[in-house]
Amino acid sequence: MDKLRLFATATFGVESAVAREIKHLGYGETFTDNGKIYFDGDFEAICRANLWLRSAGRVYVLLGEFNATTFNDLFEAVISIPWENWLPKDARFPVTGRCVKSVLMSVSDCQSIIKKAVVERLKKVYRLETFPETGPRYHIDFSITKDKFIISLDTTGDGLHKRGYRSLGYNAPIKETLAAAMLMISRWSPGKHLIDPFCGSGTIPVEAALMAINKAPGLDREFDCQEWPVIPKEVWYNALNEARDLIKPVNEILIQGFDINPEAISMANYHARQAGVSEIIHFQVRDVKDISSKAKYGFIVTNPPYGQRLGEKKKNSLLYQEMGQSFKKLPTWSYYIINADPEFEKHFGRKADKNRKLFNGGLLCYYYQYFGPKPE
Repeated sequence: MDKLRLFATATFGVESAVAREIKHLGYGETFTDNGKIYFDGDFEAICRANLWLRSAGRVYVLLGEFNATTFNDLFEAVISIPWENWLPKDARFPVTGRCVKSVLMSVSDCQSIIKKAVVERLKKVYRLETFPETGPRYHIDFSITKDKFIISLDTTGDGLHKRGYRSLGYNAPIKETLAAAMLMISRWSPGKHLIDPFCGSGTIPVEAALMAINKAPGLDREFDCQEWPVIPKEVWYNALNEARDLIKPVNEILIQGFDINPEAISMANYHARQAGVSEIIHFQVRDVKDISSKAKYGFIVTNPPYGQRLGEKKKNSLLYQEMGQSFKKLPTWSYYIINADPEFEKHFGRKADKNRKLFNGGLLCYYYQYFGPKPE
């Protein structure tokens, strides 16, 4: 298996950030389709993609693509896949999937057919009638779009947003992967000043700090494929050692997180310590109207409140007006704000230079981008 077809998933609007990350890892030929960014690689690519991708959802191995409009067609296509190349005798192999505009609309029936086909294939190879499913997990995923099936193995397990540092709950937290994508879309980079005036439990500043020290976001967690016998342990050791060796020290504090809620700041400090970046972030209880910085140039990347209830909307519209006035104190900075209110620009008092649609937890949002002047 020298060459594998892999793909990373991305939420709507984030695909370009994921594709850029994959290319940065050295896997240059990418192709994007329906939230999947395809690339070619090997076992090392599986390990490195899981460790390093900041804005992707999961990493999959593509095992089959075919059209099927009957359950018999589906069964025959799945049983022809060489599952024994991946699944050992004791493999746990749950099957999940989704369907869009296809003849075979029953997800549960497709799950049963796929599971049966895999079992029948493995019966012949391993000469077993039953499988204990007590070993490593091999999550089989399928998607059907207009009768086209994509069959793949999830190498990741728990989604890539679960870095391992965020253990305390907070209201409406933004996913780590989306926070990282927002930073990459903003073109903020280590060495530049950054403020999140609504930092909550600290996700955006922590993700920025991980980027600043070049720490792989998956370094402190585990993945399903780490237990797969087919991937040599040496490959994982090499990928982990590379990630550890590439961490670099940062001695100055250029990343700040503010929030009006002391409890949120306490959580943010805790999460920064868990991520190993507390020494390069300054968190402080501060109202957005008191925002300030001695730096002439910098970035504001933030996720302010945007409740959907009537009372919240009125309260938030006043908050956005306050933001617009307060941000004028930093006229040469760039602002990047994710928000679900379609009238945000009106309340903020300035039309964005650019915006793009993003989804935050299934909620349609806009990423409003205000570009400051280039540093002299």
